[in-house]
Amino acid sequence: MSDDKSPRPGSTERVTTGQEQLPPVTSEAKLADAADDKREPFWNRILREITTGSVAISVLAVVLALLIGGILIAVTDEDVQSAAGYFFSRPTDMLSAIWDAVAGAYSALFQGSIYNFRRPGFADGIRPFTETLTFATPLIVAGLGVAMAFRVGLFNIGGRGQMLVAAAAAGYVAFAFDLPYGIHLIVAIGAGLLAGAIWGGLAGLLKARTGAHEVIVTIMLNYVAFYLISFLLRTPGALQAPGSNNPKTPPMKDTAIFPDLFAGYNLHAGFIFAIAATVFVWYLLDRSSLGFKFRAVGENPNAARVAGINVKNVYVWAMAISGALIGLAGVAQVLGTVTTGFSAGIDAGIGFDAITVALLGRSRPVGVFIAGILFGAFKAGGFSMQAAEGVPIDIVLVVQSLIVLFIAAPPLVRSVFRLPDPAKRRRPTTQKKAVAS
Repeated sequence: MSDDKSPRPGSTERVTTGQEQLPPVTSEAKLADAADDKREPFWNRILREITTGSVAISVLAVVLALLIGGILIAVTDEDVQSAAGYFFSRPTDMLSAIWDAVAGAYSALFQGSIYNFRRPGFADGIRPFTETLTFATPLIVAGLGVAMAFRVGLFNIGGRGQMLVAAAAAGYVAFAFDLPYGIHLIVAIGAGLLAGAIWGGLAGLLKARTGAHEVIVTIMLNYVAFYLISFLLRTPGALQAPGSNNPKTPPMKDTAIFPDLFAGYNLHAGFIFAIAATVFVWYLLDRSSLGFKFRAVGENPNAARVAGINVKNVYVWAMAISGALIGLAGVAQVLGTVTTGFSAGIDAGIGFDAITVALLGRSRPVGVFIAGILFGAFKAGGFSMQAAEGVPIDIVLVVQSLIVLFIAAPPLVRSVFRLPDPAKRRRPTTQKKAVAS
């Protein structure tokens, strides 16, 4: 007699593990489960996917951060503080002051970033939105670079260093060479992309060959790039402007500057490159064989290695492409925004903001693109909010930080808005019957 006590195919016997009894998983149960899913109304299924998906969490994280930002605006407003002194005698005064403070601040934020209704004509009213897109351009491409590394399971926080070396390379070509219009711009962009790719690829190479952690390596490379560029900016004949004692480069030549997309606006052709980079990353990750290897390594490097994928080469290529994309942000700064010359602060914190953009965009190209525009709106509208309503610009930074906090804690967002947890979906009826039996 055989000692094998495993259930026969199609059997409904339960398997005893010595500690607990598990319900059987049979082909009939799977078919019944699929039938249960099909019986669920179509619109209920769509609603469930929307309310439990990552998109809903991202949107609600922004909403929750804005609500808390409104509380901070109200608490720091002088009129609200004054009305709070006699709240119990005239409570409506305090409520009115709170509404005026919060509504005024967010109205100024909207009018400084999207559309200003106070300006005459559509051309003037839409100008704030073009400023938002200008601020968003480097955030989008840098966010795409960070997201690329995320998808491969790498954490690239070397955006500052990659931006600096790319800006230095593109800037040097832009002010030191005389080339025809068009060719000069292409060469400058290519130099910036190559420098960023080398700086990012160096971190990938060290991880692949020595096992060095990319977080430590990229942090150290940030310092190396910063002090290297600072040295070159103080060295005559390198990056420093001739005859100047300031650590600043000469102005970029007109043949190497991004042309304006619309006359009279600051929005330049770098935004077109941001759109092209978004399409490129989407195609690379979702439609190419190299992107398949990236995603496979990001999901499970050991399984990818067993499947025949050279994981070490994937790390190098991923960090090189990530560095090139982040380097494009530095190129956009030098050739599109700071064309009169740049200093060591050219990165403007974009390398670290890109991490937030990638997190908010869930490391998806379209999501990163939208998140970049949102943070560009925060940057453009924050100054307007401070000038018009006297709200500290730090409030915008607090809102951005809260967005990251809530993105990193989906259970907190679900509990606040009472959303269902997809990990705790109801058991199919067939499984319930199996357990009951």
